[in-house]
Amino acid sequence: MSVDINTKMITLLGKPLSQSYAARMQNAAYRAAGINMLYFYTEVENDHLPDVINGIKHMNFAGFAVTKPNKVEVMKYVDEADPLCRKMNASNTVVIKDGLLKAYNTDGIGFYRALIEEAPEIDIPSSVFFCFGAGGAARAICSVLAYKGAKRIIIASRTMSKVKELVNDINEKFSPVAELVDMTDLALLKEKLSLADVIMNNTGLGMHISIDKTPIPKEYLDSRQLCFDATYNPFKTRFLSEAEAIGCKTMNGMGMSLYQGAEQIELWSGLDAPIDAMRQELLDILSGKKEK
Repeated sequence: MSVDINTKMITLLGKPLSQSYAARMQNAAYRAAGINMLYFYTEVENDHLPDVINGIKHMNFAGFAVTKPNKVEVMKYVDEADPLCRKMNASNTVVIKDGLLKAYNTDGIGFYRALIEEAPEIDIPSSVFFCFGAGGAARAICSVLAYKGAKRIIIASRTMSKVKELVNDINEKFSPVAELVDMTDLALLKEKLSLADVIMNNTGLGMHISIDKTPIPKEYLDSRQLCFDATYNPFKTRFLSEAEAIGCKTMNGMGMSLYQGAEQIELWSGLDAPIDAMRQELLDILSGKKEK
């Protein structure tokens, strides 16, 4: 990919990023579609986020992507937000136009499209969803599920203040279907998990330095449940491996990543994203093929 004075830049803001395949998938898409853009990584956490964003505003950027732990924090530094993103109060995509920063959230859209394509047997209005995690990804996914009419959403996290905030936001801004559960009350946790049709790990446990961890003992799972993990590196986390071993259908975050990334490209460039090329690049990455 050649870079010239007209190349529009995109960077992903978050930490850690060593496990991310986003740049490779995005840059493959730009090549396939003939879009003069370049995607790269910037490791940053909440403390220096405003400094980095201020610099980006004065450079040749079409926008930037946002990931853990900055998805909620970034909302403090944008000029406006898409209505759904504003309700979620979390962004993974910021577009720069005429010097203004506008926030969007494509995570929920990506998850929803992946769910209906990979697990068409799940009828959202009649299903109970259990979510581990209350950060940016969890907020986006649970908000979209509420928007799409989920029967019930049960949320657990080790940070009770975040869970309470997310549950209140969903019930007030979308639909009164969310409830929280205290993870330290194991009997109650097991009871609530038994009600779930879909169990989602949106905590980040199972990736990078926590690769040997899982949010739930395998004894708490039931073979009728669909288990989803928002990560796809590793391709199969401990959570998904143990779920699969007892007969659960599993879904990793690859489909979510594909479709949320396609939506990002369309927001930044105004052009259709080359879905097939993006999917193939992800498959090449996961099979160990080197970048072209």
